[in-house]
Amino acid sequence: MARIAGVDLPKDKRNEIALTYIFGVGHTSSKKILSSTNIDPNRKVKDLDDKEVDQIRKEIENKYPVEGTLRVEVSNNIKRLIEIGSYRGTRHKKGLPVRGQRTQTNARTRKGPKKGSISLKRKAKAKK
Repeated sequence: MARIAGVDLPKDKRNEIALTYIFGVGHTSSKKILSSTNIDPNRKVKDLDDKEVDQIRKEIENKYPVEGTLRVEVSNNIKRLIEIGSYRGTRHKKGLPVRGQRTQTNARTRKGPKKGSISLKRKAKAKK
């Protein structure tokens, strides 16, 4: 069982894919990590020895902000935007899309489920 940065990597996945389970490590950075440690990206995680897992762990700890530290950094950036009152900060605060997407018809992911009109609620109440 390979445990890196507090994340258990899936045993039956290739190294290149398994490293992306760590928050802050994507496909490109997993390739860079494996090439710098000279580990074959096509081998499975269960085939790694402890020495290779330690190499990967040290590479990630030294060069990449991952998991907890990265989450704290991102949340601090968002808090800073909110405090200075920037446009992006107010969008974060209101729970609306931040990067210029339209909101008249879409943006249900950020806005949440539709709020029904009051007349629909009255009709449903009258039927009961």
